[in-house]
Amino acid sequence: MYASNVIAIAGNPNSGKTTAFNRYTGARQHVGNYPGITVEKKEGSAHLDGIEVTLVDLPGTYSLTAYSMEEVVARRVLAEEHPGAVIDVVNSGVLERNLYLSVQMLELGMPLVLALNMMDEARAQGVNINVERLEQLTGLTCVPTVARKGEGLDEALRAAVELAKKTGGRVDPIIISYGSDIDAALTEMVPLVNSAKLLTDRYPARWISMKFLERDKEIIGRAQKANPDVSAKLKAIADKVSAHLKTTLNTNPEAVIADYRYGWISSVLKNGVLEGADDILERTAFSDKLDKVLTNRVLGPVILLLVLYGMYYMTIQLGDYPLGWVETFFEWLSETVGSALGDGALNSLVTDGIIAGVGGVLGFVPLIMIMFLLIAILEDSGYMARVAYIMDRVFRLFGLHGASIMPFIIGGGIAGGCAVPGVMATRTLRSPKERLATILTVPFMTCGAKIPVFLLFVGIFFEGNKPLIMFMVTLGGWAAALLVALALRSTLIKGEPTPFVMELPPYRWPTFSGVVIHTWERTWQYIKKAGTVILAISILIWAAMTYPGLPDNLHHQFEDQREALVAQGGLSDEEMEEKTLAIDNAEEAASLENSFAGRLGRAIETITSPAGFDWRTNIALIGGIAAKEVVISTLGTAYSLGSVDEESTSLSDQIKADSHWTMANAVSLMVFTLLYSPCFVTLMVIKQETARWRWLFFSLFFDLALAYFMAVLAFQMLS
Repeated sequence: MYASNVIAIAGNPNSGKTTAFNRYTGARQHVGNYPGITVEKKEGSAHLDGIEVTLVDLPGTYSLTAYSMEEVVARRVLAEEHPGAVIDVVNSGVLERNLYLSVQMLELGMPLVLALNMMDEARAQGVNINVERLEQLTGLTCVPTVARKGEGLDEALRAAVELAKKTGGRVDPIIISYGSDIDAALTEMVPLVNSAKLLTDRYPARWISMKFLERDKEIIGRAQKANPDVSAKLKAIADKVSAHLKTTLNTNPEAVIADYRYGWISSVLKNGVLEGADDILERTAFSDKLDKVLTNRVLGPVILLLVLYGMYYMTIQLGDYPLGWVETFFEWLSETVGSALGDGALNSLVTDGIIAGVGGVLGFVPLIMIMFLLIAILEDSGYMARVAYIMDRVFRLFGLHGASIMPFIIGGGIAGGCAVPGVMATRTLRSPKERLATILTVPFMTCGAKIPVFLLFVGIFFEGNKPLIMFMVTLGGWAAALLVALALRSTLIKGEPTPFVMELPPYRWPTFSGVVIHTWERTWQYIKKAGTVILAISILIWAAMTYPGLPDNLHHQFEDQREALVAQGGLSDEEMEEKTLAIDNAEEAASLENSFAGRLGRAIETITSPAGFDWRTNIALIGGIAAKEVVISTLGTAYSLGSVDEESTSLSDQIKADSHWTMANAVSLMVFTLLYSPCFVTLMVIKQETARWRWLFFSLFFDLALAYFMAVLAFQMLS
């Protein structure tokens, strides 16, 4: 049963498919996972001519051949969830490559509307598409679009809804000749499939037969369960053809089928669709000229390092002033609220727990926003894809796949990412072993939650070299990830590497609106986390640092000291105030040390002292397992509770004034924060993506042990 008001959106990566989906649905979308499969499922609604249309965003994929979970999911949705029609978003500048997926959907019998996207860029490159001729030759409705501007999207959706009503969700599959050998085998196989009704309630018989020839494990496995006898006959025919092609042409059925599909596409495009195609092929595109420099074997990595360093330089240079403004604001807020609330537990909760904790994290919003802005420009320009291409050769030396690079980048490889989507992005990797190695090493990247910790201590102890040190920290995360990956691929996760193929999208000028939206989305996620997760944890940590308070005997000791100071006499008002404040601070520090959190921090101090950590740092790092931003918020709360100085100062000033902190302590803490256990949410995602509890515990304890060893090494060497 098909649904005429359900439209699927398909397309290659970098075709603008996601941009189109976001334009259609806006805020009316929700994200989850397909049942039983860890692939993101996006659905949303759009309103067209007074009718609500449900849109399903298929995973971006180059084909429907089951090499990855995305490809399996895409074709399952098309065949089993029965959308009324499909809007196939193609990059008009590289039409031949993008139409390969279109052909496969036509072979599957899907009603298709072709959205010829990025038409403005295609025309700028000299690519002229005769849309009417393309419609005549393919029988498809073709709509020129520019998704980032919203041009043509309503027309494409309207055509898809009308097509769904007209066809009932299915059309006759196109028939392409695959040469005498393949065609003969299909002629023999299709009747067998039809007579046995082997999966024909979902897929066309010819398509199922081709899956046997293409050695599609997913379809073959389902067919064998449904009818072992017929499946064995089909497999025997496929094996016979495969052996014949190997002997005669030194090739295989998969390659032959792909060649003939591209041949069909080429014949269509050369038949008056691409006007002036010969001239287009003779000209070198602007992107190709840039890539000769930016992806050069020697210059490419050098330029990449300069870009990364430049990001940190601009972030710190531009962010220093607003960072100071935000710190001043939170100091003023703490003083104002504290004066209004008066003495008591509520005052302490709000000023020492919430404002000092959450404010310490929010204080870095200006720097985080600038970093996200620069990352958005790199992504929207197309340079991020080049990073993957440049690093592929390096990754192979460490047993990782070229496609592992994007999860690393998403996880914070260019700083400011998040390990959760980074781990989830490994779903595109075809090799389970390469995927597992990538999952376990993504958390070593400099995610946005770690950045405030690094910025705080770099700003205190490396005032003159902040960009360079931040750059070195990021490289340290990459080095740790690659070395751990090499160790895993040489021991626990052995296996042969798989080939890496990717399409480089053309360079384009980022749009102002696109950059602003991407920057704000990421910044808002950071702010929202500070106002929800970090707020809740800050309150819990404040309570753990406040109670049970000092026992009566110790409280009386401090009272006796105050009385003795008064009885001493002979002190000026200024001296009396200074000595009284010293006693008050000592009492607050003792109360904090005697709290539940203080006792825990003290209990493990003998273990952590070789790394230079005191009990305050221990509490912060324990909280950091919940979320790395908690390291900052906990230190903020600890230093606020540990002092009654009426002249409020920022966390950085308080750390500067603490004799415990030296450059060695700071470097040790940064090393530990970079490497130690992923946050709780990331750990749960690792369990979800690997379907094994053991990899969650491995990531928790191995990373903790590695971080401790490296922190001790750093502290002992520097001190």
